[in-house]
Formats: sequence, structure tokens, C-alpha cells
Amino acid sequence: MDEILLKRANIVEKGKITNGNILYWMSRDQRVDENWALIFASQMAIENSSSLAVVFCLVDDFLNAALRQYAFMIKGLQLVEAKLKERNIPFYLLIGKPENEIPKFCFKNNISHLITDFDPLKIKQTWQREISERVVSMVISIDAHNIVPAFQVSSKAEYGAYTIRPKINKLLPIFWNNFPELGYQKQFQHFDFIAYDWIGILSDLKVNREVAEVTWCLSGESEAKITLHNFIQDKLEDYANNRNNPLKDATSDLSGYLHFGQLSAQYIAQQVLESGITSNSTEVFLEELIVRRELADNFCLYNPDYDAFDGFPVWAKTSLNNHRSDEREFLYSQHQFEMSQTHDELWNAAQTQMVVTGKMHGYLRMYWAKKILEWTFSPEEALRIAIYLNDKYELDGRDPNGYAGCAWAIGGVHDRAWNKHPVFGMIRYMNENGCRRKFDVNTYIKKCRDLLPSS
Repeated sequence: MDEILLKRANIVEKGKITNGNILYWMSRDQRVDENWALIFASQMAIENSSSLAVVFCLVDDFLNAALRQYAFMIKGLQLVEAKLKERNIPFYLLIGKPENEIPKFCFKNNISHLITDFDPLKIKQTWQREISERVVSMVISIDAHNIVPAFQVSSKAEYGAYTIRPKINKLLPIFWNNFPELGYQKQFQHFDFIAYDWIGILSDLKVNREVAEVTWCLSGESEAKITLHNFIQDKLEDYANNRNNPLKDATSDLSGYLHFGQLSAQYIAQQVLESGITSNSTEVFLEELIVRRELADNFCLYNPDYDAFDGFPVWAKTSLNNHRSDEREFLYSQHQFEMSQTHDELWNAAQTQMVVTGKMHGYLRMYWAKKILEWTFSPEEALRIAIYLNDKYELDGRDPNGYAGCAWAIGGVHDRAWNKHPVFGMIRYMNENGCRRKFDVNTYIKKCRDLLPSS
């Protein structure tokens, strides 16, 4: 096994059996190409002369996800199954709680090594821990989501980008190795290929079907790479100048693909660097792709309260506590926020864009979350509502980037103290005038209104 590949591995459970089959429990990284976890599992199967299979466990009640997110994921998994079959690697879809289904599969199929994706979210960490306690297999977690594995970057929660950036940059040359070709499995003695009714699986899911599927992008590895190619060719050169203007079609549209692991961050970075575009935009984009994403993973990995008030830094909690009794000019319920029923047309427009399309421009996400703090009776309520709306409607919700973004906007995470402001205390304040200096707010509002069906 390659030494650098081993550095991506974290042994969760040593296991009690050595001779058996290899199973890759796919979870966070739902792709075949450029997937270090699958590469690791494949090489282990070859070295052990064992059979390899891939399993995905479908949970139909996951952190407020709706049909929008499930449909995108399941359509991507259907393509994963077909792509694995081309390499003679069987794919199994389990439905139910992973802590129950994965151990049953392991015992039934004599699994000696269970390889899985690293994920910093609490629910995923709990699944992994409970599964490790119930199997006799060796359990190994592989960070195929980050270029530098999160546990290699730091062993603690970092204060901000300025503290994690030098640690990442120091390790990047070590982990910047090329992806080996995933081989064709020559033989397997135990597993079978199963033909799944993917349309039936999607229709049988007991999920919220009021949040419709997205129409502006298609799921899957191939579509993700087409989107990346178009971004590099048409948008990257001017990305730094246009990225904070919601009226410019400047964003990469890769966040959904990254969230579902249909595209590797390392592959994206390599393609960007190989493009030959040397403007400041390349540096700005890679900062967001590498440093900011890995900072969000670090936040969720080492701060168990990443989705709660207690996860905010001490200075921010103190400041927010001191301003709890400040008068709020406006107070809105969760329902009013969800229905875009505030007095602020810009905020309503951003919320409408998210509800209809499943995405909101990054700059407006900051404004959107900060106004929820301003118009609710407590920071706890503000964070709860922001996470609820983000996870329900955003295609890339339920993600470390989302939790870190909400915590930054509402609780000063990865930020510094600013001048005092009512309600906000020393949390960074944003207002509509700041947005108007960056883009034509009225045109944006009209554009979002046009997304709504005509009555």
C-alpha cells in the first residue's frame, strides 16, 4: 500500500478477523473516479486476494433533507452503480439505519475490512462508532473529501483561516499525489450484482415532497466534470472580480457536487492549476475550495456544538448575552421567514431564490443569516431557523460549510470582534446599503420575483 495513501487512513476499530472480504461503505464521497477511499479498498482487496464490494445505506430521515436532495443523491448513486459494474465491482443499496444494516451485511458476507468515508458531522461519527462496536471487521476511515486529511491538518479547533492556512500549505505537497487508475476486479467469489429499481426506490421514500427537485443542474460525476470544465473555461478568469455580485453568473455551481462527493476537491484543484489561468482569480478560488472548506470540516470535527450557541467563541457568546434584551424593531416566526414574509424585499428575494432553485448566492447567504439574528428574539432561535431553512432548501445543505457559515454570520465563528451594534453586539453587522454598493439590488429582487409561478 502506498505510504501517502496510508496517511489518509484512520483506524477506527482494529477488528478480530483477518481473512475475509473487503467492503467499502460509501457515504460522503459518492463517486467512482478520484476517490481515495475506493482506491484504498481496491488496493487492499488486491493485496489480500479478497473480493471487494461497495455498499450505500439509505436513510429516509436525514437532517431535514427533502425530495430535492434525495432525488439528486439517488440519481447520482444509480450512475455510481453502473460505473462500478464496468469495473466488475458489485454495488449494494441498503435501506434503514446504518448502525443496524451495515453490521448485518458485514456478518453475512464475512467482511474482514470495512472501509468508509471520513465525515465530521456528529450523526456520521455516531454511526461509525456504533458500527465499529457491532462488527468484528477492521474499520478504517479514509478522508477522500479533503485534499489534506482533516485529522492530519490539526488536532484541535482552529481559530480561523489565518491559523489553519499555514498548516494546510505545509502538508499540501505531501498529499498532492496523482490518482492511480481504479482497476477492474478480475474475480470475486462471494458477491452478486443486483438490479435495483431506482425509480421505485425514489418514489417509495418517505420524505418531504413539497421541496421540488432542482432543474438547473443534473446529478452525477460526468455532469460535475462538465460543470467544472465550463467554469474554468468561461468564468474562472474573472472570478475574483465578479464572485460577490449575484447578478453576475460567476460562481462555479460546484457546491452540490462537492457536498454529495460526486466530484473530488483535489481533482478540481488540479484542473484549475492545469488550466494555465494565472489571474488572481485562481488564488481566490483555491482559497475557498481548499482552506475555507477544510476550515469548516475542522470546525465540525473538533467542536461538538457546531450547530448550537455553545459552539460560538467566548467573546461572541459574551457579547450576544449582553445584548439579549436589546429591542428588536422586527420579530418574525420561522413560518414567516420560510414564506418570505419579512419587511425586507432583498431578504425575501434571497429566500425565494433558495426555496425555488435550491441555491443562494454566497454573499447573500451572509446577509440572509445575519438578518435572521436581527429579527429573532435570541441567537439560539436565529441559529436554529437558519440551519432549518438551509438544510431543507439548499441542495448543499447539511454540510460543514453550511454549519460554519451560519455560525460565522450569527456567532462570530472564525471571525473577530467588531464595533458594537444593537442586537449584534460585536458580531459583524451587514445591512442593505452594503449590498447596494456591490450590486443592483432592485434588479436582483425583480429577478427572484420572476422565479415564482404567475398567479
